[in-house]
Amino acid sequence: MSWRPIIEWSADPIAFEFWVLTVRWYGLIFGSGFVASFFLVRWMFRREGRPVEDVETLLVTTIIGTIVGARLMHCLAYEPARYLADPLEILMVWHGGLASHGGMLGIIAAVWLHARRRANQPFLWLLDRVAVASALAGAFVRCGNFINSEIIGTPTGGDWGVIFLRVDAQRLPRHPAQLYEAFAYFAIFGLLVALYKRWGAKTPPGALVGLFLVLAFTARIGIEFVKLRQESFGDDLPFTMGQALSVIPVLAGAWLLARSRNAAATP
Repeated sequence: MSWRPIIEWSADPIAFEFWVLTVRWYGLIFGSGFVASFFLVRWMFRREGRPVEDVETLLVTTIIGTIVGARLMHCLAYEPARYLADPLEILMVWHGGLASHGGMLGIIAAVWLHARRRANQPFLWLLDRVAVASALAGAFVRCGNFINSEIIGTPTGGDWGVIFLRVDAQRLPRHPAQLYEAFAYFAIFGLLVALYKRWGAKTPPGALVGLFLVLAFTARIGIEFVKLRQESFGDDLPFTMGQALSVIPVLAGAWLLARSRNAAATP
């Protein structure tokens, strides 16, 4: 009998329960991404002589921006009929439903609010550093999605893949799309860290965030081809909502990269 590389996945999303407290793996991993990002950005601040105490304020602002942006984007872009019929459910974040594109917009808004009050931390300078941390945090989030058996892939059509026993009644081997994204974001994170260590304080403004946007959302567009549709409409369209929403970040990233090259070339 030949070996078939098929994994049956049915991890319990609950890490542990203590009295009335239920702690889920997704929450732990999501929080761990923010903790890792905090130490990473603090290292950058210290390396460049910026006030490290500001990183705590930045962290809180970014967490709020991420959750608010991700929640609103999911509700309004992926399931508008459901949430517009019952707007109060938008507030029930614990029911699940966060969209990474909205999280990105929330992070940008949080960074702008933080930077406008600090002359020694310009918007693009700060966004470049936060982009490095965002690649790492994004990888953490997708690992949490895998444990939760959510955002699953399409059937592989072959003798390999992951069977998500908790959510897939068909019991078909599927693409582990969450892990594809996680690996992509870890690779992007490694590249951004290497560039930052090389450039340091001389990083061309917008170069790191521009590269992040181009690479991360190009990867997202490609991986969407092997994901089940997340939106509750548009099954007849040749593209998914995730792909449509990813085009603007890719274009914005390309513009930032071109801008940073021109700035670096100017004496």
